[in-house]
Amino acid sequence: MSSMFGKPRASSERPAQSPLPECNVAILGCRGAGKSALTVKFLTKRFISEYDPNLEDTYSSEELVDQQPVLLKVMDTADQDGPGNCERYLCWASAFLVVYSIDNRKSFEGCQRYLEVLALHAQGCQRRCPVLLLGNKLDMEQYRQVLSAEGMSLASRFGCLFHEVSACQDFSRVQHVFHEAVREVRRQAEWSLPLRPLFISEERPCPPAATPLALPSHHSLATCTFNTLSTVNCKEIPSVAQAKLVTVKSSRAQSKRKAPTLTLLKGFKIF
Repeated sequence: MSSMFGKPRASSERPAQSPLPECNVAILGCRGAGKSALTVKFLTKRFISEYDPNLEDTYSSEELVDQQPVLLKVMDTADQDGPGNCERYLCWASAFLVVYSIDNRKSFEGCQRYLEVLALHAQGCQRRCPVLLLGNKLDMEQYRQVLSAEGMSLASRFGCLFHEVSACQDFSRVQHVFHEAVREVRRQAEWSLPLRPLFISEERPCPPAATPLALPSHHSLATCTFNTLSTVNCKEIPSVAQAKLVTVKSSRAQSKRKAPTLTLLKGFKIF
C-alpha cells in the first residue's frame, strides 16, 4: 500500500502534462535501527516510539530540493534477519539509506551485510545508485556502542556518504539526509550524460584534379602551378577522461606559410 504525505502543488504551478521527476529511496537496516521512525519524522515532523516492525510500506511526498520540485517516494523496508528478498527494492530504488543504531553494535554489523549486497548489485548494474550510511539515535549518546569514526570508516570502505541523526530530536538534520539523497541522484544523472565528440579541422591540399593557376614566367624561369583550393579533414578528439596533450598542425611544405598549432590540455572541456 502506498501513502501520500505533504501538500500537493496547485495545477497552475505544475501542468498536468509535465509530471514531477521522481526519486525512489529505500531505507534498509536491521530491526530496531529506527527506519520507520526516520520515515515518519521526515514525512510528518513527528516522532513515534511504537510501531509494527513487520510492516513494510511505500510513501510519497512532494518536496522542493534546491528550488527544484521532486516527487520523493520512500520505501520503509522490513527485513526480518538481514538482507532477504532484495530484488523488491534493488530494482526499484534510485538511492539507498542504510541505517543502524549507534547504541546497538549488532545493527551496525548488519549494515555491513547490506552494503555488501548493494556493492554486488552495483557491479552487475549499468546505473549506479547512491548509498548513504546513517547512524540513528544520536540522542542515545551516553549509551553509544559505535563510534563515529567507525561509521565513517565503513562508509569510506564502500564509497558512500555518512551522517548521524536523531529521529526523535532534530527534524532539519533528518530532512537534510533525504534531500541529500535526491541531490546525489541528480549528480549521478548528470555524470551519466554522454559527452559529444569534439572535432577540429586540419587543412590539406586538394587532389591534382583541382584547377591550377599558372603564373607567367620571368627571366626564363619555368612556369609554376599552385592549387587554389583546399579540403577540410575532420579528426575526432578523445573524450576528456582520455585526452592527453595533443598538438595538431599542418605541414609547412603543404601550406607555404607558418603552420597553425592547437594544443589540448588533459582535463579541460572544450565546447
